[in-house]
Amino acid sequence: MNSRRSATLLARRLDQLLKPRVLPAPWPLRPSCDSRHFSLGSRNGAPKQAKPDNRTARLSGHRAPRIAGIVAAVALVSVLMSHSAALDSHQPADASIFASSSTKPGKVVDDRDASLPRFRLAEIRKHGADSENPWVIHGDKVYDITDWIPAHPGGQVILRAAGGSIEPYWNIFTIHKNDYVYEILSNYCIGYVHAADLINGRPAQEQIEDPFADDPARHGSLITRTAKPCNAETPEDALSAHFLTANDLFYVRNHMWVPKVSTDEYVLTVELYDGTVKQYTLLDLKTRFPSHKITAVMQCSGNRRSHMSQGAGRPANGLAWDVGAISNATWQGVRLSDVLNDAGFDVAEGLSGSSEVKHVHFSGLEAYAASIPLKKAVDPQGDVLLAYAMNDEPLPRDHGFPLRAVVPGHVAARSVKWLSHIALSDEESTSQWQRRDYKCFGPNQTRVDWDAAPAIQELPVQSAMTGVKTGGWVSSGAQDGETKQLISLNGYAFSGGGRAIIRVDVSLDAGKSWTQARLVADGICPQEQGHAAWAWKQWRLDTTIPLGAFSQADNEGDDNHVDASKRSSSGGGGADNKAPATTRRCTTVVVKATDDAYNSQPESHAATWNLRGNLATAWHRVRVCADCSPKALAAAQPAKRAGSDQG
Repeated sequence: MNSRRSATLLARRLDQLLKPRVLPAPWPLRPSCDSRHFSLGSRNGAPKQAKPDNRTARLSGHRAPRIAGIVAAVALVSVLMSHSAALDSHQPADASIFASSSTKPGKVVDDRDASLPRFRLAEIRKHGADSENPWVIHGDKVYDITDWIPAHPGGQVILRAAGGSIEPYWNIFTIHKNDYVYEILSNYCIGYVHAADLINGRPAQEQIEDPFADDPARHGSLITRTAKPCNAETPEDALSAHFLTANDLFYVRNHMWVPKVSTDEYVLTVELYDGTVKQYTLLDLKTRFPSHKITAVMQCSGNRRSHMSQGAGRPANGLAWDVGAISNATWQGVRLSDVLNDAGFDVAEGLSGSSEVKHVHFSGLEAYAASIPLKKAVDPQGDVLLAYAMNDEPLPRDHGFPLRAVVPGHVAARSVKWLSHIALSDEESTSQWQRRDYKCFGPNQTRVDWDAAPAIQELPVQSAMTGVKTGGWVSSGAQDGETKQLISLNGYAFSGGGRAIIRVDVSLDAGKSWTQARLVADGICPQEQGHAAWAWKQWRLDTTIPLGAFSQADNEGDDNHVDASKRSSSGGGGADNKAPATTRRCTTVVVKATDDAYNSQPESHAATWNLRGNLATAWHRVRVCADCSPKALAAAQPAKRAGSDQG
């Protein structure tokens, strides 16, 4: 496999693998050096021709919007310790490597493949981040990653390991510990570390600083999906408790570590299409532009992914979010269009569609980058903010302090946190997260053409139950004396693009019949609403379930079942709490929503399954079971947590 083909394979495959997710440590797959890869700095047997080192030129300034994310990545990754640190950590011998001390003092036996060259550590260190041909060590092998860098989803962050071992970094970013990553890396092998520099068959490891060490403390009630980076969802009781989600219970979606930023040193760079650059301090933004507030939902594209996996009967790659990768807040900041106008962009031209600019790029301090269409960015009713406050408090660190983009009605992946750079371009962001993630494909597509699918922007209709309470048993009072169980349901509904929720339908019998929930008044101040329905709509239904609706307990094809001990409570409310003497029987409660464009939700996850598990919007189903106990319980099993993927 030549380097070009392996880079292509990497781009196709690692776009799924290299996302912030926790993978179970696989049995080590030790890459073996291919005999074709024997010459110094070469993967075709011929020495490489020297060429001018233009890496510095490529990275300097912000002339090309597409590299803004890489620039930010290289800048922020300085939180990691320099590779000049002392070599004071060693790893045990690897069974697949044999380089031991001879019985004769001072002599080392090396029985590894003799056709491959050996490199001293001093030589390897010369191929650091500033070298034209950066090398890394993995195990006892040396790899020239020059051709890997352009295809690496994390950009040039990988250069931090250049000149030394990559393993300490992969021990932190454990998503790399995957057989396919090792397979790709093996194609860049150029030789071995010299036996004289091995200790127990491996080179000494450098100590590096954990980039997550300075992450903020989080509320203990958040449901953590991954710790490094932090990905945690809002608990269901907090989703139901208030219209605005408390800042410390707002769901957290991080792709890397949380930057530590001093407001005194913070600068936002705005780059126009012609390369003109203007910079703003946080004080500039707060004092030179009008302040605006909007109340808007942030929702991860993978919200309810666990339901999709279970409902479709096939796993989707990504964090196994339940219903809590969504939250609602009031955001305060300045309009993006005002800042672009001040920086010199003709907003009127942008509104007319005659501008060469078609996209606005956002880059964060931690390397994340994304973009939105210009027409959304400059729409006076689009309400795109550069926000510095959340629920009348400064942005928390986990949510973008000191400044983030807020793109209401769009997937939260476009509302870039820790915003450092804005650029105008004729094409969308070239970042991994724009081009190779946050897209959807058909249920049958597992080998996909990422360029053929548009990036997710506006969100479809979504709804979920976040509270289920069952009460006592009551008689209908009719001649038939039908027995019914009290039940109280609540939840949220939301639609992207500013489309308002007009109806929430609830079925107590798995979709055979329907009733409408009450939409709860939100009490948003007109000054904080914005120009469209950017916030969620909470709903509630207090009713009874006829005994006849319960059938013998089974799964009934439900796509998610929720633990009664977490979601429900019992209460008589003056009713007779004696349940009918019957075997345990269940029904499935279903919710779906409709927006003002009469968009609704699909019935089945099977029809909308996609390999990344994005936009899981099928009917939300919860099984509710009657019990012969005086205290009936609303049922269920929690959705299975992810074992290997995230995103």
